[in-house]
Amino acid sequence: MKYDLAIIGGGPGGYNAAAAAAKEGLKVILFEKAELGGTCLNRGCIPTKAMIHTAEIWSEMNNADESGLHADKLSYRVPAIHRRKNNVVATLRSGVEMLMKSSGVTVINGTAQVVGEGKVLCNNETYEAKDILIAAGSVPAKPPIPGIDLPGVFSSNEVLEGNGKTLASMIIIGGGVIGVEIAGVYAALGCKVTILEAMDRLLPPMDAEIAQRLTVIMKKRGIAVNTKAMVSGIADGGEGKIVTFKDKNGAEQSVTAMGVLVCTGRRACVAGIFSDNYCPDMERGAIVADELGRTSLPHLYVIGDAKARNIQLAHVAEAQGRNIAAFLSGKTPHMDMSVVPSCVYTSPEIASVGLTEAQAKEAGYAVTVGKCVTGANGKCVIEGGENGYVKLVADSATGVLLGAQLVYPRATDIIGELTLAVQKKLTVKDLASVIHPHPTFCEGILAAAESMID
Repeated sequence: MKYDLAIIGGGPGGYNAAAAAAKEGLKVILFEKAELGGTCLNRGCIPTKAMIHTAEIWSEMNNADESGLHADKLSYRVPAIHRRKNNVVATLRSGVEMLMKSSGVTVINGTAQVVGEGKVLCNNETYEAKDILIAAGSVPAKPPIPGIDLPGVFSSNEVLEGNGKTLASMIIIGGGVIGVEIAGVYAALGCKVTILEAMDRLLPPMDAEIAQRLTVIMKKRGIAVNTKAMVSGIADGGEGKIVTFKDKNGAEQSVTAMGVLVCTGRRACVAGIFSDNYCPDMERGAIVADELGRTSLPHLYVIGDAKARNIQLAHVAEAQGRNIAAFLSGKTPHMDMSVVPSCVYTSPEIASVGLTEAQAKEAGYAVTVGKCVTGANGKCVIEGGENGYVKLVADSATGVLLGAQLVYPRATDIIGELTLAVQKKLTVKDLASVIHPHPTFCEGILAAAESMID
């Protein structure tokens, strides 16, 4: 049987592309070697956020006295925490399965390989399609650190799958998004956490002010943060694992914990996906493609983490999948890939979109900055969140919003309004002209915008 579109990978990019293409009338087949939903649903975004939600409830319960409430003998059960996480994952995975079925997408479970133009081999059967889309995602990167394969050294996949890992102490190598999110969960549940980050700050791609604020908050919660820390090895010790590293002054240091979590980025998962005689141009293990996703081979496309130099975010892969579906259906892709919000689910949450103040200045803009701190927002004070802020960056000549950075309750929800504002080139006066309900967290946007208007 011949199909219009064959998709390899059933993560957010793959299954959304499949549903969108099927909606346009294309005959679609989707290959997935593990579970539908990919890393995001099964080993990443969703299980992490389920754990974060539980950790936040636990923290609120332990600080209930501040709200006039009192409870004795509080406790938690790790198996129950993971059971709920697994139930959330299973529920959402079932939803994806139903979406594929209702959309008329044929789903094949197995390892697929592209063996020629329009040909995919899976489970010893060859399938034909006019176009092929690679949406194979990524896997945790494994740096060449001596001892990284020792028992008790985990990847982000392993620490989230099944019943997870119960540890009294943990060393996290890598202070990026995954590292800081998992650090927050384990620290809230009583684990002694140490972060070792090679760069000069946490969350290196983000605004330096965000990193500074997050570091202060984490240290306040008992998390040890070491930046400019170059890990040289992992070894077995009498009380767990010993990680040696050079600190920011070049001095040799070591720290011991029951387990080590390695969060040093992710790499494209494309090994074995092409036969020896049929392979597109590659770059550092990822597939090279243009902005739309067209590779060097005809009728072969790629989206998401498998694409070279791509932003590794689930919502980016999803948007790219929708654009490919539109393109292959003869329509103009409608998703604007020029403005991409980033979210970090710490407590408080972190979100950003567009240019930071430093980036705007480097780009030649004269900038105006507006800020609203949590202490000036009624909802923030009511809920007793950590000190944070909404920060807006605008072109001082036109007032057009260039970017926004938030360390703020529900920042990951609020950033949607600011993403729309940046994408549509709205001005701070436009933002300030909109009635924001009171009391709400989103009033911080109004206050920050008003502070920028003469």
